[in-house]
Amino acid sequence: MTSEADTLAAGRPRFSDPTLARKAEREGVTAAWLESLATRSPQQAAAGLDGDFAIAVREPSGRTVLAVDRFAIRTLCYRIHEGRLRFAERADQLADATSNVDPQAIFDYLYFHAIPSPRTVFDNVHRLPPGHCAWFEDGVLHVEPYWTPRFEPASRASFDELKAEFRQLLHQAVARQLDGSVPACFLSGGTDSSTIAGLIGEVAGRPAAAYSIGFEAEGYDEMEYARIAARRFGSTHHAYYVTPDDLVASIPEAAAGLDQPFGNSSTLPAFICARNAHRDGITRLLAGDGGDELFGGNSRYAKQRVFDAYAGVPSPLRGVLEGSLLHTPLGRLPLARKGASYVEQARVPMPDRLQIYNLLLRLGTERVLTPNFRAAIDVSSPLAQQQAVWKAADAASPIDRTLAYDWRYTLAENDLPKVREATRLADVEVGFPLLDTDLLRFSMRLPAHYKLRGFTLRWFFKEALRGFLPDEIIAKKKHGFGLPFGVWALRNPGLRELAFDSLASLARRDIVEPAFIDELRDRRLAEHPGYYGEMVWVLMMLEQWLEQNGRRSTVAASA
Repeated sequence: MTSEADTLAAGRPRFSDPTLARKAEREGVTAAWLESLATRSPQQAAAGLDGDFAIAVREPSGRTVLAVDRFAIRTLCYRIHEGRLRFAERADQLADATSNVDPQAIFDYLYFHAIPSPRTVFDNVHRLPPGHCAWFEDGVLHVEPYWTPRFEPASRASFDELKAEFRQLLHQAVARQLDGSVPACFLSGGTDSSTIAGLIGEVAGRPAAAYSIGFEAEGYDEMEYARIAARRFGSTHHAYYVTPDDLVASIPEAAAGLDQPFGNSSTLPAFICARNAHRDGITRLLAGDGGDELFGGNSRYAKQRVFDAYAGVPSPLRGVLEGSLLHTPLGRLPLARKGASYVEQARVPMPDRLQIYNLLLRLGTERVLTPNFRAAIDVSSPLAQQQAVWKAADAASPIDRTLAYDWRYTLAENDLPKVREATRLADVEVGFPLLDTDLLRFSMRLPAHYKLRGFTLRWFFKEALRGFLPDEIIAKKKHGFGLPFGVWALRNPGLRELAFDSLASLARRDIVEPAFIDELRDRRLAEHPGYYGEMVWVLMMLEQWLEQNGRRSTVAASA
């Protein structure tokens, strides 16, 4: 382990108490945090912080108190060792020779393509979940939420008034994230990144330096939308087309730099993009993550509304439909199969329904995982955690409850670590204006039908920015920095060799069935490179992390 510190203050915390805010400005964040803890409980003190932060302090009394922001934009890991609570931003900073790889964390990785908090890949190191604080006193550790999403939609909402407030909050959020260096941002050409690029020009008084990634693969490249946004806002546009050779060079480097396995393939394009910015002298990039999750922009929100409508079908009619489609030969007819599939999915409650297309579950845990590994894990654990998160939000509307669920799993455990780690690897800071705490509160006051109007996604966001954003971008479908890995792995010898060598090495670890790896490599990838390429990527990055971090023994053996 690294040398132990008594304080940690990362990010840009803002104290809502004016007295504490002034003390933080004069004496530093830690001094203000200690003063807050002197008169408040840890939950109350953490709730009085806004912005992105990871903060920890060992008080003179010996009590240790930790907190992270509502989205875990900044992260904080902890470990009880020799009667003390130790903490660090990274899990590997707390691991030592006694830290084994946790089989359950590896299963979580294969299930989520990330390892959600509070677990880390190490069995004796944990990560503080978003919106949580912890305190260690008299040998006892307490981990509690200081914030859970609570939606209180305005009963009488004037679109014009909300639009004006929203635009002002956007300006404020971007201003808070600029630091006086060259104003710069990621630019995918989507609604969120384009909004950030345009607002930087208004707030900073100069156009943004905008960085984009493209792919020379059909169906994956959306550089033209980035160019449309750059032209509209006068951004200095830096476009780069990632190649398979870029991946071959970057994958081991990225795996070695991560504190635990991470399977979001967009990390590599984001890293290459941030590295290009760093080479241009950029020290801070703003990212557009969060707009979809705060304002209803993901296509699955509309899809789930279709399934939710089934609950409104009268019970007698549901009985007839289920009987005829699910329990008679009629359900096997081509047209009826679609109806049967709809009924089967609609009958599954949320959030369980979201896992129907989970890649690991669809492939089958018994088919994918070895018996020894399955004996070391609880396959029901991920869904149990998801169900608890789903129930925790105070939301009357299904769309709001789904948004709150995504704040945990899409943002805190996946998209934000992707961008945070990609920029850290490139030695660039990152800010997320759309996750500003005041915008978060605005989202929780915004009526649900302003987020998903019928089946129109993020209706309010787009209408409030109509005339500011180019019409082509408002109308386009969400894409982002998706990576054509499966297609490239079939065509590029170097990338294929790296992927297949990684799979062969992983097959010797008693985690994944060697027969499944052979099937994946020899047949399935060529049949459907987009679908099975994702599993190849996830397995490759697991092996790369284990290898790059010196974990040579089998995971099952350490259970």
